Amino acid sequence: MIRTLDDWLAHCERLHPKTIDLTLERVQAVRDRLGLRFEVPVVTVAGTNGKGSSCAMLESIALNAGWRVGLYIKPHLVHFEERCRIGGASLPADALVPHFAAVEAARDGIALTYFEFTTLAILRALSQAELDVVILEVGLGGRLDAVNAIDTDCALITSIAIDHVEYLGDDREGIGFEKAGIMRPGKPAIVADPQPPQSVIEHARRIGADLRLAGRDFGHSGDRQQWSWHGRKRRYSSLAYPALRGANQLLNAAGVLAVFEALHERLPIPAQAVRTGLALVELPGRFQIVPGQPTLVLDVAHNPQSVGVLAVNLDQMGFYPRTLAVFGAMRDKDLAGVIAPVLPLIDAWHVTALPTARAASADELAALVRAGRGDALVQVHSTPADALRAAVAAADPTDRIVIFGSFYTVGGVLKEGLPPRGPTSTA
Repeated sequence: MIRTLDDWLAHCERLHPKTIDLTLERVQAVRDRLGLRFEVPVVTVAGTNGKGSSCAMLESIALNAGWRVGLYIKPHLVHFEERCRIGGASLPADALVPHFAAVEAARDGIALTYFEFTTLAILRALSQAELDVVILEVGLGGRLDAVNAIDTDCALITSIAIDHVEYLGDDREGIGFEKAGIMRPGKPAIVADPQPPQSVIEHARRIGADLRLAGRDFGHSGDRQQWSWHGRKRRYSSLAYPALRGANQLLNAAGVLAVFEALHERLPIPAQAVRTGLALVELPGRFQIVPGQPTLVLDVAHNPQSVGVLAVNLDQMGFYPRTLAVFGAMRDKDLAGVIAPVLPLIDAWHVTALPTARAASADELAALVRAGRGDALVQVHSTPADALRAAVAAADPTDRIVIFGSFYTVGGVLKEGLPPRGPTSTA
């Protein structure tokens, strides 16, 4: 008998021979049987990097405006329930179970992948909640992603870089076309990437979307203390920086404010909600700094572009005698490109295996690090928690440890709890 959420997740893993099988036909068929639809505005967010941060800012601002928000965000770090949020809180496991049962009944033999099944279950949960706005994060690509079975009222495309080559192609034009698939005719399409592929612009024009480009229809400026945003008709001045750290968060925030401008007639947002929402937004694992001795930095950067941003952020943190790394990643990534930006910054590596067949082994990662930097100090570990414990033991109090790579890496250290460290210095 399938009773618990864990039972259902195990069931989902057995239904389809492939982990990823990009098509919308199966999801659309089950969607129609479930009668899934939304009467409130739907914002769909796609992109290579910045999706999670953008979704978190959208949610935080809308909540602070008094709206009841439904959010589908992925993947989770520790608990599956993190993927479905209603009113700013994760939906409990027991509350998700009936929606999994409904998808099982509706699929009637259709073989759904894990992602398709779980997406449909969460969409059903959101559709039956009393909401004012729904925010949906795309998993992979956009055009054929299960989330795209739901028509959006406003599409947001964040940065576009090369990732998931085997599914999306090996150039930004092809990847941009896949991301642009979330756009709908006559609906706002916000592109936050300041240099979008031409394929994105051409697709928007071809279908008649209301294309809004960074640098043309909206933009931002600022100094070290504050920043400002301008859109087609609205402006915000003297804004505090978003609570999320990192060099690219203003690009994400600018796209988010363009979404709210586009939806202002259906979803009005007062200026104070923008200020408070940006000030209070939280998203674990995105350049998350955990004070203590040594300092910890957690970041799910896992492709060359996002690790390049991580390298800039680390460089701006100030002086640390040494930087140690805990690193685990998927084998299907451009791993040499992933580690290249941080190789000059890291003094010692603790590479780890991860609990999934897609992951590179610790020995493979160690060989890549040594190939990139012959004098690198590298140790291999069987779990992220083991790697972090070893790094903490090897670090001096004034050092820092950056835990990065796959969600499994960051989630693995959070799941078991961070190891004891010294208190933050007050000197």
